[in-house]
Amino acid sequence: MSASSTAIDLARLFKLRLVVARHGEMDAARWWNTNGILGRRGDMVLKRGFPSTHSFAQARIAFAVARSRCHELFDPPGSMTLWNLPADIEDQFDERWQDWLDEGDQWEPVFAKLSETEPGDLLRMLEAFDLIDQSQVEAVGKLRRAAEGRSVPLAGTHCPDDDVITLLAAGFARSEPGSPAIPYARIED
Repeated sequence: MSASSTAIDLARLFKLRLVVARHGEMDAARWWNTNGILGRRGDMVLKRGFPSTHSFAQARIAFAVARSRCHELFDPPGSMTLWNLPADIEDQFDERWQDWLDEGDQWEPVFAKLSETEPGDLLRMLEAFDLIDQSQVEAVGKLRRAAEGRSVPLAGTHCPDDDVITLLAAGFARSEPGSPAIPYARIED
């Protein structure tokens, strides 16, 4: 395990991705081509085919679509985004997936809250899930879209940690409906 990944709370990363993925759906911010997959509609559709794991199937779909759309719009070399973290972190995240499936009952309140929450203001959604603090909200307020309009850079270089990953998620708040701007951070050597 590398030093860059030891400080990452993978369950928190999972929740951050859930909230941003839900917020970006077509029935909300219109950033990627899923329509309520993490909402009630997706719950109803997938529950029949995946009775005990439908919430995780919904998440897998939403994450894959969000990752693909963000990669298509802006894929900076030597950088990380919410959907493209260093390989060791992504590997650990994938390894934890089976554990989360086994702990499905513990995750059900999170998925239920996500399904019931009306997507609106991303920062408020992150606050509702207790994923962002006031200093991070203030930091996001200082972020700006890059001149090309497709990205939101975090100044400087960074090692991945919970604070940086939170800013990568919350930085999507600088986007506009139908026009996502991908937050990114240059990776420290």
